[in-house]
Amino acid sequence: MIFIFIGIAAAVFAADLVIKNRVEKSGSLPRCVWKGRIVLQKYHNGGAMLNFGEKRQGLVAAASVLLTLFVLAVFILSLGQRGNNLLRTGLALLLGGAFNNTYDRLKRRYVVDYISFQVRWKRFANIVFNLSDFCIMAGAMISCFAAK
Repeated sequence: MIFIFIGIAAAVFAADLVIKNRVEKSGSLPRCVWKGRIVLQKYHNGGAMLNFGEKRQGLVAAASVLLTLFVLAVFILSLGQRGNNLLRTGLALLLGGAFNNTYDRLKRRYVVDYISFQVRWKRFANIVFNLSDFCIMAGAMISCFAAK
């Protein structure tokens, strides 16, 4: 059972890494899909969420490493307990996404984002995400919901 949760984290990491590498090599972006509601594009985010800390990339990378290690510790501790598979699932999603974005910050010096949504609210339409971001958000919500 433990390997399922480790597999979830590894799958998130690997899937987003493959997508990011393809996006980096793609010359055909931006491109609209799903009837124009989703835009696939290449964006290099040098900071954290919404480019926060873009001018302090070293600090953002250090914080990313520390937070990822903290989540890893909580995840490892959760594997030794019985029950609460929902918490472990949330932590696995969160961890896979955190590892991938931290890897980007350390290896590329920026995070590759590639998905945005065409919506009427312009501020939201300008935000670009990646699969790891979605997994971090979903994992955090699932973990909070599952925590006792």
